[in-house]
Amino acid sequence: MIVVVIIGMIMGLVGPNVMKKLQKAKHQNAKNQIKLLCNAVDDYYLDMSEYPGRLDDLVQNSGHEKWDGPYLTPPKVPLDPWGKEYRYEVPASQGSSPYGLYSYGADNASGGEGESADVHSWE
Repeated sequence: MIVVVIIGMIMGLVGPNVMKKLQKAKHQNAKNQIKLLCNAVDDYYLDMSEYPGRLDDLVQNSGHEKWDGPYLTPPKVPLDPWGKEYRYEVPASQGSSPYGLYSYGADNASGGEGESADVHSWE
């Protein structure tokens, strides 16, 4: 019984720190994936002289002669760390880039704080 109480106390102390680290790691992972996706979009632009209409154009040729992809390795558009699709828009609604890439975070809704905070290519 004492062992269970001690384990419970340890989990109470360690658990929040572990969750905070996990949350921070997911946001960093999203930032890194967005950078990789931006590089792939830019490579596509260099070959095609236009930005892809959707992220799937980075891994599937829609009939363009100049297409020299896939532009992602492995040839699959990743999901964000919360299992949702990254959002991509051309033209960008924010920032100075011609396109925008972002994730809405854990809550999959615009705005938010902590784990629910959005991650953008223009930050």
